[in-house]
Amino acid sequence: MNKMAGSNLILLSFALCFLATSLDASEGDADPIYKVCLEECEKSGCVGGKCFQHCKFSSDGKPIDVPWYLQEPLYQKWKQWDCGSDCRYHCMVAREEERQKLGGKPVKYHGKWPFKRVYAIQEPAAVAFSAIALALQFHGWITFFTLLNYKLPLRHDKRPYYEYTGLWHIYAILAMNFWFWSAICHSRDVELTEKLDYSAAVALLGFSFILTILRAFDVRDEASRVMVAAPLIAFVTTHILYLNFYKLDYGLNMKVCMVMGIAQLLIWGGWVSVTSHPSRWKVWLFNVGGILAVLLEIYDFPPYKGFLDAHALWHAANIPLAYICWSFVRDDAEFRTLTLLKKMK
Repeated sequence: MNKMAGSNLILLSFALCFLATSLDASEGDADPIYKVCLEECEKSGCVGGKCFQHCKFSSDGKPIDVPWYLQEPLYQKWKQWDCGSDCRYHCMVAREEERQKLGGKPVKYHGKWPFKRVYAIQEPAAVAFSAIALALQFHGWITFFTLLNYKLPLRHDKRPYYEYTGLWHIYAILAMNFWFWSAICHSRDVELTEKLDYSAAVALLGFSFILTILRAFDVRDEASRVMVAAPLIAFVTTHILYLNFYKLDYGLNMKVCMVMGIAQLLIWGGWVSVTSHPSRWKVWLFNVGGILAVLLEIYDFPPYKGFLDAHALWHAANIPLAYICWSFVRDDAEFRTLTLLKKMK
């Protein structure tokens, strides 16, 4: 239900992100003034009057380490960027200040809007919203667990009556994993964090597809579940390995995510149309909210005050959507449990 919309939301947002990331050149980094600043910084380790202690060079042009007593303490080293990253960031800041004085609008650099760092966090608003979404997923999972084990009747072997319990537990773990790496990636966007972020998104989306089929078509037999899940798990695993160890192909990844997401959208749309589930309205609400949230990604605007852009607002939109998602899951668990108990009487 919400799963369908959740995966679509993730899929569409990431599809747009992949498109943006795949742009090797943007208006900002094509600017001659920015290029000159970058070249000078890479030679001198300074931008204007600001120099970086980890950007020191010897006479032959090779970086050198500063004495241990001039280095930052260990508890502060987590926020230290490399020389190239600092040069790009401070040249971008300097160029944007000049552009603003001349009445110009912000432009993208290397496919990204010019954000202001906060304690070395690259996109602080997106990180904060990702962390809140992670907390909401955890809260939803805990309330689901509490409902099943302490509020609803249990079988004689102490297992819940709800047939999809294990699947939703797995979904919760993958969802929390996704939001965790989303926060990390927006804190520091490098190749490793990018791969982990995309891998987590694909894993969540792939499992969402499996869960969509199993729940919408009411597949309860274990052998049938294996027949549905095995080929999809093999496909998703192969795709993740391809992205991580062969080529981080943004275009291919976008297509894969689009196909899985649209398929889920159609399946859940059909399910809601024919079901008499008392909480089906929550599925529609989640879907409409998801579509509106995706519009934030389409209407891409520069960050307000250097912090809040459309993508950060998409992260914020996922906070109430996560609540609606788990609200439906709890309702579904209660509805299915009571239905099964009535049939047994």
